[in-house]
This record gives sequence, C-alpha cells and structure tokens, in this order.
Amino acid sequence: DIIIGDMDSVSDGALRRAKEIVLHAYPDGRAPGEKKCRELKLPYTVFPCPGTSEDVALLLAYEKQAKLIVALGTHTNMIDFLEKGRPGMASTFLIRLKVGSSLVDAKGVSLLYTGKHKGKSLLLILLAAILPAAVIFSLSPVIQHFIRLLVLRLKLVF
Repeated sequence: DIIIGDMDSVSDGALRRAKEIVLHAYPDGRAPGEKKCRELKLPYTVFPCPGTSEDVALLLAYEKQAKLIVALGTHTNMIDFLEKGRPGMASTFLIRLKVGSSLVDAKGVSLLYTGKHKGKSLLLILLAAILPAAVIFSLSPVIQHFIRLLVLRLKLVF
C-alpha cells in the first residue's frame, strides 16, 4: 500500500500499484527517486530526513503509532551493523533504539505464529466452553423444563 524509499530498486509496476509513495530525500531536499516518479506521472510525497530509507520507514511507522512493525530484509544484529561500515549505520542504530519494542524481524513472527494448533489445546478449549453450559443446564429450572418439553416432543415424533 505504501512504498517508502529512494525508488532505485522498485519496479514501475509496483510504483503504479502503490496507494502512497514517500520519497526519501537527503536533508538538503534532493530526492533520487523524484525523476522516476515524475516520468511515471505518479503522485508522491518528499520526506527529507538524514539516514537511510529503512530508517525513514521505521520512523514513520513508529510515529503513526504502529503497535507492531515487522521488518523484512533489514539489519537485525550487531554484526550487520559492524560489517556494513557505512555512515548511515549510526542513524539506523539510533532509530532501532527508538522503535525498540515495536520492531520484530519477520523470522521472529514466523516463530510466534505457526498456525498449528495442538489437539490437546483444542480439547481443553472445548471442555472449557462445555463445562459452564452443563452447569447452567443442571441448575436452571427453566432450562430443565425446556429440556423435558423437548424430550416429550421428540418422543411424539419418533
């Protein structure tokens, strides 16, 4: 729905399908992806910010109060930060400190949501639902009369 970055690695088709395009611009206002968006005649917003496009995306999601930010293909550990050796890594580190608890790597999400339910868990949930209903049926005189009436009608039918 939203594409944030300098658009150097985004296909024209993806840009056309985006509902919103945010161009990451340098602090002086230059936006590398502006030419591409103009040529495609697509509406866009320029967001001047120091750091990387990844930083801008995380910062925007955080400032819009996203409860969970799932990152895919981003720098995830200290080795990534140290091996890159780019000037932009300092801002990435600071942004990570800011978004902290909201940020989860996509690998971590797959571990949280496996989609498999164990039979024992489902059985316990079913039992927890049936038990209160059974207690209500056994204690309520109105429901007991209703059940007797239902049994009598079934005897008439069969």
